[in-house]
Amino acid sequence: MSAVAIKGWCPSALRPMRSGDGLVVRIRPHGGRLAPKQAAGIAVLSERYGNGLIDLTSRGNLQIRGVSDQGHRPLIEELSRLHLLDPDAESEARRNILVSPFWSASDDTCFLAAELERGLVMGPPDLPTKFGFAVDCSTEPALAGASADIRIERSIAGELIVRADGAEHGRPVSRTEAVSVALALAEWFVDSGGAREGRGRMKAHVGAGAKLPDALRSNVKPACMIAEPRPGLYPQGAMVAAAFGQLTHAALSHLAGCSQGLRMTPWRMIVAEGLREMPHCESLVTQADDPILRVVACSGAPACCEAHCDTRALAASLASHIAADERLHVSGCAKGCAHSGTAALTLVATREGFDVIRSGSTRDTPSQRGVSAGRMIADPSVLTGAP
Repeated sequence: MSAVAIKGWCPSALRPMRSGDGLVVRIRPHGGRLAPKQAAGIAVLSERYGNGLIDLTSRGNLQIRGVSDQGHRPLIEELSRLHLLDPDAESEARRNILVSPFWSASDDTCFLAAELERGLVMGPPDLPTKFGFAVDCSTEPALAGASADIRIERSIAGELIVRADGAEHGRPVSRTEAVSVALALAEWFVDSGGAREGRGRMKAHVGAGAKLPDALRSNVKPACMIAEPRPGLYPQGAMVAAAFGQLTHAALSHLAGCSQGLRMTPWRMIVAEGLREMPHCESLVTQADDPILRVVACSGAPACCEAHCDTRALAASLASHIAADERLHVSGCAKGCAHSGTAALTLVATREGFDVIRSGSTRDTPSQRGVSAGRMIADPSVLTGAP
C-alpha cells in the first residue's frame, strides 16, 4: 500500500480541513442534538456556502462540505447565530462527546452531557484531538462499540459508572460526581504518558499496561450493550440513514421540518424526534435491510486529494453482493478514514488497483493486490474467493 500522510486530527468549525472539494467544516451539536431551527439553518448554509452535501460522522457530528476560503468566515458567523460554536478552537477540539440517542428526560444523560461540556471548556489541557467521551446512561447502553476513551454509563445493576475504554470494569459514581471523576481520569491519562505528540487513545494506553490509580478504578461491570441499531421506529422517533452517511441539504431540511429535533448517532444515522412513521425523502435510507447499509466508504476521489479512486461508486456497485451480516469497507487510501475497525472485506485503493483484505482492516496484510474495480464488478466472486 502506498504511503499516506496521517494528519492525526479531525476538522472542526473553527479549524476546517481542506479537501479536494473545498473546506470541510465540522459542526459538533451540543448534547448530541439539533433543534429544528438549527438543523434547518445548517441545511440552508450548506447550500449557500458549500456544495449542498452534509456528512454524518462516526463521532455524531455533521460536516458541511465544499466551503470556499471566502465563504468560511460568513459561514462561521451564521453558525454562531445558531449557537453551534465554541468559544475558541482549543475548547472546540476538547468537546468530543458522544451522547446516546436513546436518552430520556429521567436518565441523567442530558444533565451529565451538559456538565461535561462545561468542564471541558477549560481543560484538561493537552488531550489528543481525537480523545473523546461517551455519555450513555439509559438502562441499555448503546455506545460501547463506538469510539470513546472515557465512558459514563450504567452497570449491570443500573448504577452510574465511569469506565476507561479498554478496562473491563468501571468505578461507581453518583450523579454529582460522575463528570469530575471522568475529567480526573482524562488528567491521569495525560499525566501517565498516554498522550504523546498530540496523539494517543485510552484503550491502547491501558492495553500497554498503564495501571489506573485506586481512586479511579473498581470492579463494577458495565451493562450489556444492545445490538447496533438499524433504521426504523423507536420510542424516541424515527431513525434514518443516508448512503455512505452523506445527506443532501434538502433531506436535512425535510427532517428539520417534520420532527421535534434531531438526535445524532455514531452510526451515521439520525433520530428524528417524535415521528411515528418513517419519513420519505430522496437520499434517506429507511429500510433496515437496504444493501447500501452493508458497505462503508470514504469520500474518495475527487472529493479527497489523497484517494486513488471513486470509492462510493464501487461500493454501491458491490453492495448487493455482500452478505446481510457482513460489511464491505472501500478505502481510497491506506488511512481508512471512514472505518478504523475490521470488516469482513476491506478494499484499499492504490495506484496499481485494489488491495483485498479479508477479516481485517486497512492496516492488515492483503490476500490479493492490484485487483481492478472493473474485474470486481464483472466478477464479484473475486471478493469472496469463490471458485
